[in-house]
Amino acid sequence: MGQMEKINEGAQNQTKVMEFILLGFPGSYYTQMFIFIIFFIMYILTVLGNIVIIILVISNQHLHTPMYFFLCNFSFLEMWYTTASVPKALAIVLGWNRTISFIGCLMQMYFVFALGCTEYFLLSIMAYDRYLAICYPLHYSTVMNFHLSSILATSSWLCGFIIIFIPTFLIARLTFCGPNVINHFYCNIDSWIVLACSSTYAVEMASFVISIFVILGPCSITLLSYIYIISTILRIPSTKGKRKAFSTCSSHLAVVIIWYGSTIFLFVKPSKWTSLEMTKLVNILSTVVTPLLNPFIYTLRNKEVKEAFKNMVIKIGFSLNSFIDSLHLILFLCHFFKNNHIEILII
Repeated sequence: MGQMEKINEGAQNQTKVMEFILLGFPGSYYTQMFIFIIFFIMYILTVLGNIVIIILVISNQHLHTPMYFFLCNFSFLEMWYTTASVPKALAIVLGWNRTISFIGCLMQMYFVFALGCTEYFLLSIMAYDRYLAICYPLHYSTVMNFHLSSILATSSWLCGFIIIFIPTFLIARLTFCGPNVINHFYCNIDSWIVLACSSTYAVEMASFVISIFVILGPCSITLLSYIYIISTILRIPSTKGKRKAFSTCSSHLAVVIIWYGSTIFLFVKPSKWTSLEMTKLVNILSTVVTPLLNPFIYTLRNKEVKEAFKNMVIKIGFSLNSFIDSLHLILFLCHFFKNNHIEILII
């Protein structure tokens, strides 16, 4: 079991847990290897996919708009959201190190949930951006300028990281006197609540209230935005116009459905008695699968991003061909001068 520290409180001795053991996923050696390979491939694709989107947005002048500025923020967030939990999960599956310190566990939980909260705010802002673009196209560039979009993006990050400090502070004050085994692949609020040997009422209620605010608040903004968006699209007379208008928000709508569907179950619940196994399965969807799908959804369903990606591949291919041609030329010259040098020595 993990390291524990004896402390004296009045006349009684208590044991304070100083580190935890993450169980990860049960199964045989071959099952663990299969899980590792799947997680590793998905993690690499998630990081590379989101990096590609960030590079595309930064390197293409015609993508320097508020919509793609928010997309760039979103991709950066997704990259770190999955990084906060998956690398440790990979180490656990391999059996390298299942232990995590009290502070390390607390910090991991903080970053996972802070980034998750930030994602809710960003998605609602992206919905509001699409609402302005479709419902008020003539005023869009005036209202959603760089200054406003920067404030909205910064506010999302700040709100996400500040609001999750409350349950983190309350958890840090809980008493953990054993057992210290967490039935999960990362440190989750539910896992802390189950292991605590002091009252968890304040943590549960704070988490529930914050979940209501963080999920239902942005969800209401997103829902209202799409009600107005859909009603505006339906009033467009031409089929081509309707298709073009819907294509500008279909990628975001797909991401919203996947994200909300996987996370509402996790957070909007006041009790610690929800099955941890079920929570673990849904967490895989929200922390591993969803960040992987997002870059592909935006790449495959967005014409401008697809065009920018195609141009980038062509440029890379051209650069690679130029590099290979230059390398062949250098090798040819080296071979030529080497042979001529030999002939001169013979003469």
